Amino acid sequence: MTFFMDELEHKYEVDIKTTEAKQKLPQNIKDELKASGMMDDKGKLKLKGVSPKMLKRMKQELVDCPVFKEDIQFIQCFVCPNFQSRVTGKVLCKGDSL
Repeated sequence: MTFFMDELEHKYEVDIKTTEAKQKLPQNIKDELKASGMMDDKGKLKLKGVSPKMLKRMKQELVDCPVFKEDIQFIQCFVCPNFQSRVTGKVLCKGDSL
């Protein structure tokens, strides 16, 4: 099966950057993750279908968000309603305002 990025409706293709520095999620994002059941009370992420190894890698990734106009942690991008898909080092973003 061949997957083409044109099949998903998206406005932006954003490159994923890696960093060695540990990234902190803003408190409002943590609150949203807890409310939606993606984070427990102790602050541990629980994303369905994401292995612990992949989660560790995701914590060290940044994207230059076209909606917020700043670098954000990939996990924040992953749970955003604009997130379409992650394909070979790129994120497909709908680009709708929030």
